[in-house]
Amino acid sequence: MNTAFSFILVLGLLIFVHELGHFVFAKLFGVRVLKFSLGFGPRLFGKVIGDTDYVVSAIPLGGYVKMFGENPDEQDVPPGTREVSFAHKKVWQRFGIVFAGPAFNFLFTLVLFFFLFLFNGVPESIDTTQVGRVNESSPAAQAGVLDNDVIVEINGKITEKWMDVLNAVKDSGGEKLSMVVLRDGKEVKLAIIPQVDDVKNIYGEKVDERYMIGIVRYEELKYIPAGPFGALESAAKQTWGFVMLTVTGFVKIVQRVIPMSELGGPILIAQIAGQQMEAGWINLMYFMGLLSVNLGVLNLLPIPVLDGGHLMFLSIESVRRKPMDERAQIIAQQIGIALLGTLMVFVFYNDILRLFK
Repeated sequence: MNTAFSFILVLGLLIFVHELGHFVFAKLFGVRVLKFSLGFGPRLFGKVIGDTDYVVSAIPLGGYVKMFGENPDEQDVPPGTREVSFAHKKVWQRFGIVFAGPAFNFLFTLVLFFFLFLFNGVPESIDTTQVGRVNESSPAAQAGVLDNDVIVEINGKITEKWMDVLNAVKDSGGEKLSMVVLRDGKEVKLAIIPQVDDVKNIYGEKVDERYMIGIVRYEELKYIPAGPFGALESAAKQTWGFVMLTVTGFVKIVQRVIPMSELGGPILIAQIAGQQMEAGWINLMYFMGLLSVNLGVLNLLPIPVLDGGHLMFLSIESVRRKPMDERAQIIAQQIGIALLGTLMVFVFYNDILRLFK
């Protein structure tokens, strides 16, 4: 129940925000909006207000804003309706309408984190020497280090920060370390021999190698109160960090650093959303912000049917001073639909395979 509710909440809200961007700018530039739909497929319920049919559809995996005169085969419209036709607006106006969808996803993330930091404070990691996790079969595990041990001394030197621990291990040269840890209020002496191991980034790529003992720091956060300007600055940094993380992730997929088997679809999103809601609303907000940025970046990819494909066509039109051939646009969109359909089948396959595993 938690999973279904959090999935509908997260994905429904992000789709609404995305389509709202298209809708607002279409209205701003005087384009007639025929339909605003959350979801695809059969109509569940809705209401017609003015020129627009506001609809909730059966398949909650997307949404769309249908504008008058937006399809390539609809560009020949009666002269009296050209002022409300998408196709007859200036290139920069059409570009703005299309770009507004992804832009609203980025803006949503910025606003989300602004209010989160403003009312909850800006998170900052507390630097301690407490062990959060001991890797299985590592030198630390073999020496008897346990989760939640606090490292207080290495080779007679007091350790006050986690960097003190890292440097002592890194500079050991593989020699035995004499370590004192605090466990349940008592000091325990241990002897550990570091081993050379690969240092990997979050994408699993080897970036270095050094002596390590196989422990991970205990993550503890404190929240520092921030005024409006501090919250806005931190929100901008967090949003930009998510943008760079997402873009780099797409690059790593193309480079085959991240295997295609790691890609997930709606089922994985629902599972993670449910887990984040159980962990707390703050965790769910971070996940929602990351997913919103992912949605924005994904839609900017130059694939026909996606916003990025439309932006590519409009960019070509601005250079050529005339639209692309109607037939070419239709064929490109059909190819785009085929590519997206294949991708959807693939990520569903990955999701189902994970469930069985």
